[in-house]
Amino acid sequence: MKLLRVGTAGAERPALLDGDGTLRDLSGVVADIDSDLLADGPALARLRAAAAAPGELPELDAEGLRVGPPLARIGKIVCIGLNYHDHATETGAAIPTEPILFFKAPDTVVGPDDTVLVPRGSVKTDWEVELAVVIGRTARYLESAEEGLAHVAGYATAHDVSEREFQIERGGTWDKGKNCETFNPLGPWLVTADEIADPQALSLKLWVNGELKQDGTTADQIFPVGEVVRYLSHFMTLYPGDVINTGTPAGVALGQPEPKPYLRAGDVVELEIAGLGRQRQELKDA
Repeated sequence: MKLLRVGTAGAERPALLDGDGTLRDLSGVVADIDSDLLADGPALARLRAAAAAPGELPELDAEGLRVGPPLARIGKIVCIGLNYHDHATETGAAIPTEPILFFKAPDTVVGPDDTVLVPRGSVKTDWEVELAVVIGRTARYLESAEEGLAHVAGYATAHDVSEREFQIERGGTWDKGKNCETFNPLGPWLVTADEIADPQALSLKLWVNGELKQDGTTADQIFPVGEVVRYLSHFMTLYPGDVINTGTPAGVALGQPEPKPYLRAGDVVELEIAGLGRQRQELKDA
């Protein structure tokens, strides 16, 4: 299933993109796409039954309709740094022997086509296309990568916007360069795990002002999705509705020669992951 949430910010309704590309209203079937739904077996069964007969769901006019984040009330966003071999190489970093962790606050999440704000004083705002993993079952002390994958509800396209001066040059942890407002566009869809045969075989692309900057594949991940979920479950409990941003491939501004082409107000970033949909953001000053 391709699940999404549409409408004005804060008043989105749940929706389904059916196999014909028609947008269908799910508000008569489920209250929202959120952790409560992911943890509720009977509600998920109703949703799957409705998706199997999409012609019975009301059609929505997609013209001019905003697409919001596909998941409401996110619990936590755990991010994996330097998780692609080519990205670690381009930044001159050693290949990690264990996953590097940092967090993004849920309030950084915006819709896939919403405005991204360049923070005040920023001169090093950067782009990162990432595969987002949405947890569907509580995960504690998992023993295998296979168990990790079994706890995944679905996948989405994420943009891990980063301010490199704040992240690297201002002391402390990476978090201050990762948590500026609007720094995590998510969506357009939450694609359920059954539709993704192999999360390690997805292409990721990102363009800035029409120029292709990132062109990678999740096959290059140092720590695959199942292993990331297993690993995290030994340091924290993962709950339905938690999100994991799994890292970015090569091609970010940080890894390019001087003068590095960091983002400015007026730039347009577009990104997509195969099967998970496309985003487009215009940048403005905060």
